[in-house]
Amino acid sequence: MFLKHLSLINYKNFSSKKLEFDPVINCLVGDNGVGKTNILDAIYHLSFGKSYFNPVSTQNIKHGTDFFVVEGEFEKKERTEKIICSFKKGMKKVIKRNGKAYEKFSEHIGFLPLVIISPSDRDLIIEGSDTRRKFMDGVISQSDKGYLKTLIKYNKVLVQRNSLLKYFVANNTFDKNTLSIYNEQLHTLGTEIHKKRVAFISSFLPIFKEQYAHITDKEEQIMLSYESQLSEKGLLELLETVIDKDRIIQYTSVGVHKDDLNFTIAGHPIKKFGSQGQQKSFLIALKLAQFHFIKEQAKTTPILLLDDIFDKLDENRVSQIVGLVDNDNFGQIFISDTHAERTENVVKNIRQSYKIFTL
Repeated sequence: MFLKHLSLINYKNFSSKKLEFDPVINCLVGDNGVGKTNILDAIYHLSFGKSYFNPVSTQNIKHGTDFFVVEGEFEKKERTEKIICSFKKGMKKVIKRNGKAYEKFSEHIGFLPLVIISPSDRDLIIEGSDTRRKFMDGVISQSDKGYLKTLIKYNKVLVQRNSLLKYFVANNTFDKNTLSIYNEQLHTLGTEIHKKRVAFISSFLPIFKEQYAHITDKEEQIMLSYESQLSEKGLLELLETVIDKDRIIQYTSVGVHKDDLNFTIAGHPIKKFGSQGQQKSFLIALKLAQFHFIKEQAKTTPILLLDDIFDKLDENRVSQIVGLVDNDNFGQIFISDTHAERTENVVKNIRQSYKIFTL
C-alpha cells in the first residue's frame, strides 16, 4: 500500500498544495515553519480522520478561511482508493472513500494503517495514563475492528453511569437497580477489553524488545507492562466495592479506563531514571514495534511517517532505520528534516527509489 497523490486546500499553512509521491521513500526538507510536519499530519488525517498534533478540527483550517479539504489517492492491493477528508466550520467533518461518505469514522480506522514517529511522542513518557491507553488502543484498533466497537460502547456506558451518579447527587436520590444495569454492561464490555489488552501486550512485548535491541546495540533491561485493576478482581466486584466512593465523587473510579502501561529500564521508571538517549530509543522502539505488530495483524504494510527524526537519533541511527526498507520489511516512508544534504546522504545509499521535496 502506498500514497500516490496528496492534495491540500486551506489545510493549516497551505492555501493549495499538490504532491505526487514515490512509492518507497519521500523526503520533505526545508526550514522550520514551512509546513513539513503539516504535510505528514495531512497524511495522518487521511488514515485516522483527525490530526495527530491537534484534534480540534477548526484549528486545522488555514487562518482567514472557513474550511479545509485533504485528498489522497492510494494504491492498495492493486486497487486505487481515493480518500477525502473535509471540514467546514459549523458543520460535521466528512470522510469519503471513493465518493461514498462513511456513516461512522470508526469504520475507516485500520483501512489505511499508518505509524508516525514524532518528537511529540515524548508525551507517552511524561504525560498521564490516558496518553498511554490511547496509544495501546490505537495499535489494537488498527487491526481489530471488534475491539474498537467494544471500546466505543464501553465509553458510552461509562458516560451514562457518570451522568447517573451526578443525577443522584443533584436530586438527593439513589436507585441501586438502575446503577446495576450500567455495572453489568461495564463488566461485560470491560472484561472483553481487558482480555484483548492482555493478549496484545503478550504479542507486542517481544517485538518491542527486539526493536530496542536493534536500535541501541546494548543489552539494557527495558520493560513494558500492562497495569489494570481487572488483573486482581472482576469489574463487577470492583464496581460494587467502590459504590459509596463513586456516589461521593460522582464518577466511576474503577475500570479499564484507569489502565496504564508501565515503561521501565533496569526495573525503574524510564521517566525518572532513563537518560534522554534511552528515552528516545525507547520511544522509537515502541513505534517500530507498533509498525511490525500492525503489519503482522492487518496483513498490510503500514505507511511510516518519520517527523523530524534527526531530533531523536543521529545520522547513523537514521541510516539504520531507513536502510531497513532494503529488506522489504517496510513499505512507503516519509521523512521530514531541516537539512536537505543530511537527508540525501541517508537515502542515496539505499537501493530504493526516492524523491526529495524542498518546501
